[in-house]
Amino acid sequence: MTYWRQPLDRDRIQVPHGIVHIIEERCKGCGFCVEFCPQLVLIMSKHTNSKGYHPPELKDDSHCVNCGLCALLCPDFAIYVENGGTQPPDKVEPIQRSRVT
Repeated sequence: MTYWRQPLDRDRIQVPHGIVHIIEERCKGCGFCVEFCPQLVLIMSKHTNSKGYHPPELKDDSHCVNCGLCALLCPDFAIYVENGGTQPPDKVEPIQRSRVT
């Protein structure tokens, strides 16, 4: 996607990248992590854990910006994000927002 303007610090900024880890057996399927992920990295899975809940699964972790919001909101401590380094802004693909409300 091309923009009609570019940030002035584009050549100096590195976009953070996160690696999402989900502990499925702790999850109770509340969906907070999926609902509030700003980059739409998570979706609810079709399978269930041993408790009968649908845990989240990664849709596309390449868009994760290591914000940690999923881990902060999880009431069961079932998800955490590990620092995965940085990427130059040119390598980051913009996400397509098509959330149904």
